[in-house]
Amino acid sequence: MNTFKVVENGVQAKREIDDLIMQGYSKNEIYLLAHDKNRSEDLSDSLDIKDIGVAEQGVLESVANVFRTRGDALRAKLESLGMSPLEAERYEEELDRGKVVVVAGKSA
Repeated sequence: MNTFKVVENGVQAKREIDDLIMQGYSKNEIYLLAHDKNRSEDLSDSLDIKDIGVAEQGVLESVANVFRTRGDALRAKLESLGMSPLEAERYEEELDRGKVVVVAGKSA
């Protein structure tokens, strides 16, 4: 089961990530999403956590994201982490508002 948290900024994201690590998650099990791709990459890099990629989404979804709008790609990424389409849409609306989503999931 994955844990999803919505935060306002990088400082709050770091706090959530630290809390998740204290709960037993490794940095390889924590992901971060922001609506702006550069912001998402910058935060992931500065907080030393993974990006959602081929391992999480699969090859076909990853390639398909190249041709999708950012919102569609974000919803696909959220769904690949276990969200229903309706939940992914709601979280993507939070991303539209400039918020950040922190996701943690135990590796199988």
